[in-house]
Amino acid sequence: MRILLVEDDASLTGQLALHLRGQGYVLDAAGDGLEGLYFGQQYDYDAAIIDLGLPKLGGMDLVRQLRQENKRWPILILTARDHWQDKVTGLEAGADDYLTKPFRMEELLARVSALVRRAAGHASPRLVAGPLALDMARKSLSIAGVPSELTAFEYRVLEYLMLHPDRVISKTELTDHLYEQDFERDSNVIEVFIGRLRRKLEPHSLIRTVRGQGYRLVVDDEA
Repeated sequence: MRILLVEDDASLTGQLALHLRGQGYVLDAAGDGLEGLYFGQQYDYDAAIIDLGLPKLGGMDLVRQLRQENKRWPILILTARDHWQDKVTGLEAGADDYLTKPFRMEELLARVSALVRRAAGHASPRLVAGPLALDMARKSLSIAGVPSELTAFEYRVLEYLMLHPDRVISKTELTDHLYEQDFERDSNVIEVFIGRLRRKLEPHSLIRTVRGQGYRLVVDDEA
């Protein structure tokens, strides 16, 4: 999952980057509102974390502009302001959630995970497709009730496909959402991981190749 972080406190940015990447997120970090707007205009994200007190372009204006440009990914606002009117203003500007500083990192990670899955139409952290059951909270997979071990990247690929079942996901989309921007895009790494993942899921692999388009995780095991 790719996250946009817009925060001008370098120390907090470092802490957030460490924890978010530790949870398997790909992160783009901007230090001011204009840089955050540039990232938001250029790339697609699964969620954004935006501080309100930003230089060059305030966080509230950044949220409004992103929504005006039809950026629909969920936005979590971070701020030291704890007045209820600020929260209402942020939500009315287009934010989906609001977290007041100081906060516990565990709460932020839980809120980001909830925003990502709800944006994909999943209320529960447990994703189910046929015999596959993926627990987003525990980062674990079971197949027909039996725990199965995945590498960190295999898990991220499967998680993304299961969050978007029955939709064709291109190699480019997977690359954009699962790798840092400097990843070598001519690489065949995606195909390699898909192949490994299919072998681990057999005989219940629900991942289909759509020739010339990408991959699709089918909900029906017989599809």
